[in-house]
Amino acid sequence: MSKRRFLVTAALPYSNGRLHVGHIAGAYLPADIYVRYLRSNGDDVRFICGSDDNGVAIEISARLEKTTPAELSTRYNKKQYADFEGLGIHFDIYGGTHQPEYVETHNRLSQEFFKANHNNGHFVKKSSEQLYDAQADQFLPDRYVKGTCYHTLEDGTPCGNPEALGDQCEQCGNGIDPLQLINPVSTITGTTPEQRTTTHWYLQLSKFQGMLADWFSLVSLDWRSTVINFAMGAIKKGLPERAMTRDLQWGVPVPLDDPDAQGKVLYVWFDAPIGYVSFTATLCQQLDGDWQKYRDWWQNPDCKIVHFIGEDNTVFHALIWPAMLLGTQYSSKEIAARGSTYTAPKERGYYQLPTNVVANAFLNIRTRDQKEEKISKSRKNAIWIEDYLKTFDPDPLRYYLTINAPESQRTAWNIDDFIERNNAELIATLGNFVNRWQKIVTDDFERKVPSADCADQLEADLLAKLKALPKSVGDDIEAMRFKSALGRIMDGFRECNRYIDTREPWKTRKSDGPRCAATIHTCIQAVRTLGTLLEPFLPFAAEKIRQSLNVPTDQWIWSKATDELPIGHALGPIPDILFRKIDP
Repeated sequence: MSKRRFLVTAALPYSNGRLHVGHIAGAYLPADIYVRYLRSNGDDVRFICGSDDNGVAIEISARLEKTTPAELSTRYNKKQYADFEGLGIHFDIYGGTHQPEYVETHNRLSQEFFKANHNNGHFVKKSSEQLYDAQADQFLPDRYVKGTCYHTLEDGTPCGNPEALGDQCEQCGNGIDPLQLINPVSTITGTTPEQRTTTHWYLQLSKFQGMLADWFSLVSLDWRSTVINFAMGAIKKGLPERAMTRDLQWGVPVPLDDPDAQGKVLYVWFDAPIGYVSFTATLCQQLDGDWQKYRDWWQNPDCKIVHFIGEDNTVFHALIWPAMLLGTQYSSKEIAARGSTYTAPKERGYYQLPTNVVANAFLNIRTRDQKEEKISKSRKNAIWIEDYLKTFDPDPLRYYLTINAPESQRTAWNIDDFIERNNAELIATLGNFVNRWQKIVTDDFERKVPSADCADQLEADLLAKLKALPKSVGDDIEAMRFKSALGRIMDGFRECNRYIDTREPWKTRKSDGPRCAATIHTCIQAVRTLGTLLEPFLPFAAEKIRQSLNVPTDQWIWSKATDELPIGHALGPIPDILFRKIDP
């Protein structure tokens, strides 16, 4: 493969809480697997993430914890970074949209995006009614309001959830208009809010419908059908105007010389995806000495931009964010003239639309009584990464969340299934094969690769199957089928276990030395291939395997996965235990 350039991002988590297994399964683990694979292929990659520090959610959490948004966001930003590192998820930069070392660049670029869209005629200024808390003396955006849900369910019965928030009802999943909530209450003071008039700037998404539909027709074969179907369904219904400003103090100030803009900030979902750009700019300053080199990644037609997200972020990354990018390039008149024609800019200087938006569904949780629930911070039914890492190793979690990944539909965390897969698959299949021949190669062959003179068709067939694995596994990863890719590797380990069961080197070591040597030789070559392919998925175990085979790190790459270790090659020490048994 020729060297390619990729900018890979993972969704910015709100810096108001800890990370749980649902977060990791949704966006961060698949992104890390993809980046590790690309780097193993020699591609040029920058991996971007950071915390989403602005908006209502941060303000509310700070109020509840009796602290400031700045203190709260910094505390959780550090906790999240530690969780990612503990799982082996290594970003090139982990920023924060309101962290001291990032906020200036982030605010500047966010305001530039807003002004570019505003100057190109994509915003309309509108006054509307909004709920207002007279006691707190402030308007109540989104989650500052709760009340009884007004929606009806599919069977016609009312939802009636008394705890519906002003943006979405968690019980029925429908979006909420705060003005329609039954018996609304301010979450600040607990009082009944009143309606007052306020002014906001609305992004006219309908203008971009034609170009977005044409763009989706171009990328539809490469993207997951769930994302394409969602986006095209929304376009067919008609994209609404969406307010991109809020009555808040904590956030990016609206950059307009307009009295009505005073005291307002950008909607958090306007500035959050710009965090990908601002963090890239900061990384370029750190690595290249010039923050403006971010254009080499974001405005370069030769750079592939891939976003990894959870299903609840699809509307923002597949529709609103691309519209914002198009809005920086084209005026309203130019878009009207283009109609439903999208052409990717071939020259530098224009923002490129995402090459792919990879969205996983939600990971639910199955309780011990086998009830399946949505993971919820408020219900405290999550498996927190910080707590997990205090007791367990990272690779079993990486394995379970990949082999049980919610790639096309929701799946569930099941503690019994997690334990069973660790013990029956990681230990009994993968770890078992790696360890079954270690004593023989140590005692009989001085930990050196023995001769394969006695190899016959059985060895040739096994190695031929393994030589085909890098392409098939790589094809799966390129197509974002991580679950299938890992399954192929595990099938390879199963095949190897069947092989060694047939050859029984623990018997032939006494009765047929040349046959035993050929068997051990084949096992070593098999582990060299499978261990290399395992690295993006289970990096900690793969590193132990690499050291035990004494393969240099620059040789532990995808293109050399099937390179055989020469006869006489000195192995490293017997590997430490790859996986620990978990007692239910």
